[in-house]
Amino acid sequence: MSSTEYQTRNSVEDVWGPRTPYKYEWPTRVDTHVLEEPEKWVQSACVLCSNGCGMDIGVKSGKVVGVRGRAVDRVNKGRLGPKGLHGWTSINHKDRLTHPLIRKHGKLERASWDEALDLIVEKTKEIRKRLTAHGIAFYTSGQIFLEEYYVLAMVGKAGLNTLHMDGNTRLCTATAAASMRESFGSDGQPGSYTDIEYTECIFMVGHNMSATQTVLWSRILDRLTGRDPPKLIVVDPRQSNSAKKATIHLAPRIGTNTALLNGIQHLLFKNGWINDDYISKHVVGLDDLKTTVEQYTPERVKEITGVPVAQLQEAAKIIGTTKSLLSTALQGVYQSNQATASACQINNINLLRGLIGKPGCGVFQMNGQPTAQNNREAGCDGEYPGFRNYNNPVHMHELADLWNIDYDQLPHWGQPTHIQNMLNYIANGSIEMFWISGTNPLVSLPHLERVRELLTKPELFVICQDIFMTESAAIADVVLPAAQWAEKTGCFTNVDRTVHLSHKAVEPPGEARPDLDIFLDFGKRMDFRNKDGEPLMPWSEPEEVFEAWKKLSKGRPCDYSAMTYEKLTGGSGIQWPCNEEHPYGKERLFDDNHFFTDLDHCESFGHDLITGAPITKENYTIMNPNGRAILKAAHYQPSTEEPNEEYPLHLSTGRNTHQFHTRTKTGRSKPLQDQTPEPRIQISEEDAEAADVKDGEEVIVRSRRGAVQPTFKSGAVRIEKISNSSSKNAADDGVVIREQQTGAVQHVEKTKLNAADVQEDYKRQTHLELWLGATYESVKLLLETYEDLGARMSHDLEIVAGLVIMEELTRRTDTALAPYVKKYNASTEYGATKSRDVRDVLFPAADTTDAYEAMRLLMALHVYLSNIEGHLTALRPAAQALWDGEFADAVVEANANVTRMQAWAKHQITVRSPQTLIVPSKVLWKKMR
Repeated sequence: MSSTEYQTRNSVEDVWGPRTPYKYEWPTRVDTHVLEEPEKWVQSACVLCSNGCGMDIGVKSGKVVGVRGRAVDRVNKGRLGPKGLHGWTSINHKDRLTHPLIRKHGKLERASWDEALDLIVEKTKEIRKRLTAHGIAFYTSGQIFLEEYYVLAMVGKAGLNTLHMDGNTRLCTATAAASMRESFGSDGQPGSYTDIEYTECIFMVGHNMSATQTVLWSRILDRLTGRDPPKLIVVDPRQSNSAKKATIHLAPRIGTNTALLNGIQHLLFKNGWINDDYISKHVVGLDDLKTTVEQYTPERVKEITGVPVAQLQEAAKIIGTTKSLLSTALQGVYQSNQATASACQINNINLLRGLIGKPGCGVFQMNGQPTAQNNREAGCDGEYPGFRNYNNPVHMHELADLWNIDYDQLPHWGQPTHIQNMLNYIANGSIEMFWISGTNPLVSLPHLERVRELLTKPELFVICQDIFMTESAAIADVVLPAAQWAEKTGCFTNVDRTVHLSHKAVEPPGEARPDLDIFLDFGKRMDFRNKDGEPLMPWSEPEEVFEAWKKLSKGRPCDYSAMTYEKLTGGSGIQWPCNEEHPYGKERLFDDNHFFTDLDHCESFGHDLITGAPITKENYTIMNPNGRAILKAAHYQPSTEEPNEEYPLHLSTGRNTHQFHTRTKTGRSKPLQDQTPEPRIQISEEDAEAADVKDGEEVIVRSRRGAVQPTFKSGAVRIEKISNSSSKNAADDGVVIREQQTGAVQHVEKTKLNAADVQEDYKRQTHLELWLGATYESVKLLLETYEDLGARMSHDLEIVAGLVIMEELTRRTDTALAPYVKKYNASTEYGATKSRDVRDVLFPAADTTDAYEAMRLLMALHVYLSNIEGHLTALRPAAQALWDGEFADAVVEANANVTRMQAWAKHQITVRSPQTLIVPSKVLWKKMR
C-alpha cells in the first residue's frame, strides 16, 4: 500500500474477514478501503454481485478515492467483500471510454454525441421502414439502474413496439424468475436476509455462496460460529468452501439435481414429514407430485446421482424435522440440466413443510448480478413491466393505458425474444440493428465462434454502450461511452427485494454520459409520442423516472408506490412491497399464506416443466390455485450431452471470488487481477494424471459442438495439455483461441465501410403472403372435403347432419379471412398447391361403409383441421405485430370455428372407437381372408 492508502483488512487474501458470532442480531463491522482520506462520503451500494451491500463512496478533489460499508444497512451491516473493496478502482482507469466513436471506412473514429445519436436515429428509422420495428433488437445487462431499465423498456416496447429485448440476466438467472412464477405465481423472492438469523437449517443447492456472495456467506459463517448454529446441507458436486462447512455435503453427479430433490421429497412423504394442514389450505398439485416422487426411492436416487442412501436419508430427516428452513439456489441449478424443474423442486420442499413466510423460513432463488431484479421488474428481458402477464388482456390494457399508447401497438403477442432467437434472426437477416448496453456478449455468450460471426456481419448495425472498449465494443459500428455507477444517480434492488439509492458522487470522465441520459436523448430524437401527441418520456432527471415507475408498479407484487428518494437517503435500503399498507417495506412475502396465483393477478399461467409448453388460461382456471402455491412435479430426464470415450469428463462452470463476469471492471483492479489473472480448471488427481497435467500448466478444454443450447453446466469435455513436447494440435488451437477476438475485429475492419452506407446485395421476401394463402386455401379445400365426405358417407345420417353444420362453420371462417387475403396479397396459387397436397395424402379413396375406414377418415379430418389450426396459431401474433386488430380478431374467430370442428371430429372418433376397434368386423374379416 502507498503511504496514504488504508484498508481495515486484506480482503483479497482474507475473503470473509474475522468472525463476529451471533444469534438473532448480526453485529456491525465496517470494512473500509481508501487510497486517500476522502473529503466527503456519498451514499451508494456495491454493484459487483447480487448481495446489494450498502456502501459509502469516498470523494476527494472530484475523484473516487475509496469506499466503506454502510454500518446502518440491513444487508451487510458495514461489511464489504473483496470485489466491493477493490473493484471500484476501475472507475479511475485510463482505459475508460470518454467520447463516442463511429466506424468509418472500417475503423472506429472519434465523433460527437450529435453525430453518433443522429446516425443511430437515421439507421433506426431506415430499418424500421424497410423491415418494420422487428428488425431492431436490444441486449442489456444486470448492472444498470432501475430508472435506466424502465426507460429502456419504454424505448423498446412503447416507442419502437418491438419484442426483441433481452438481457444477459436470462442466461445468468432466468430460472430464478421462472421458478418463482411457476410456484408462487410471480417473480419476487419470498424471504429476507434476516432469516439467516433465525433459521435452524440452511439448504444450499448448487450455490457456492462462499464465492458468489462473500458478505452473505460471512453472515452464515458468523451464525455457524455463534450460539445454537443451524444445520447446513450443501448440494455441490465438488468440495467447495461452502461444502467444507456443511453438516451434510451431498455431491451428486452433474445434471442430476431433479432426481436428488425428488428423492428428498419421496422421503418427506414416506416418513410423514409434511405439513398436511398447511398443504390442504394453501397448496395445489399435491397428488401429481406425490405420484411422481414415489418412484424416487433412495436406492434409485443413488443409481442416478451417486449420492449414498444413508446420506440422502440423513439430509431428508434434517429437512423433514427442522422447525425452520431457508433454501437457496444459484447457477449449479440454473445453468444445469432441468434447471427450472430442479428450482421448482426446491420451492416444493419448503411448501411441503409449510416453511415459508415465517422468520427463518424461505427460498432464495438467487440472482447473479446486482440489478438483475430490476431488469425483470422493468421488463427488459423475458418479462413485462411490473411483472404483468402478457397472456392477460387486462394487464396489457393497463400497461398501454399507463403509457398512454394504443393497445394494438403494445407488443403483447408473445414473450419477449430471447437472445438465442435474436441470433437466429440476425443469421437470417431479419434483425439488422443490435443495441448492446452494459454487457459483453462476445465473451459471455455460448458458442462464441457463431456469435462472433453473426455480430460482425457487414449488414448488421451494432451499437455498444459501455464504460470500456470491451471485445463487443471493438466490433461495433457505434460506441457510446457510459457513466459508471458512482457517476450517476439511481436505484437498484438486490436478491431479498432491498432497494438502494445510489447518489451521484463524481462526474463521468470526458463526454461519458449516464445510460438514462442516452436512452432519453435517443427517445427525444426519435420523437416518440403518446397517443395524445405528447412526449412519451418527458423526463430529464432520475427521480422523475422513479416517480413514473412507482405509478406503474402500484398494485403489482413489486409495489414501490410508497417509496421515495427521501426515504431511501441517509439510512438503510428498503424492501418492496413498499405501499400504503407497508410504508417502510415488507420483510417477508406470503406471511399471510396468500400467493400471487390469483387468475387476474398472476404473472404467468405456468409451463410444463418437461416440454416447456405454456399452460393455457383454461387449464390454469381448471387447476384453480386462487391464491394458493403450486407444487410442480417433474421426472428426472438425463442430460442431452453425456460423457463418452472421446469426451470423458463432465464440465461444470463456477464463479470466481475475485472476478466478476467478463472482468470488464474487476480485471482492471490490480489486487483482484493479481490474485486471479486467468481462468482456471479444477480436476481430480486421477483425471489430472490421466491427462498428464500438473498445477499451473495450461490446457485446452475441448467439447463437442453441435448446438447452441446454453446449458452451461452440462457439457462433456476432454482436457489436452499444452506444452512444447506434446499435443501440437492443442498448442496450435490455444493460439487460435487467443486470436479469435483479433480476427473478429480485423473482419469488421475489412468488411464494414462507413456504417451509414452498408447496402444490401440480396432480395428480401416476407412470408405472410405464403402462410396466409396456404391457410385460406386449406379452408376452401375443407368445403370440398366436407362435400366429398358427405357423399361418401351418405349412409350415416349422423355424420351427414354433422357435416352440414361443419360446412356452415367453414363458410364463416372463409368469410372472416377473405378480406385479409386481399389486403395482404396472399398467394392463393401457392396455398392451393400446398393445401391440396396435404388433403390428397389424408383422404385417399376408401370404402366408407367399412366402420374402420370411416373412423380412419374422421381421424384424417381431425389431422387436417389441426393443420389449419397450426396455420392460424401463427397468424394471430403476426396480425398483432402488424398492429391490425381487426385481422387478429378475424383469426380468433376462424380459430374458434376450427376448434369447434375439431371437437366434433374428436367426439365422433371417441363414440365409434370401442365398437369399431374391439368387436370383430364382418367386412374387415372378409377383406383379411
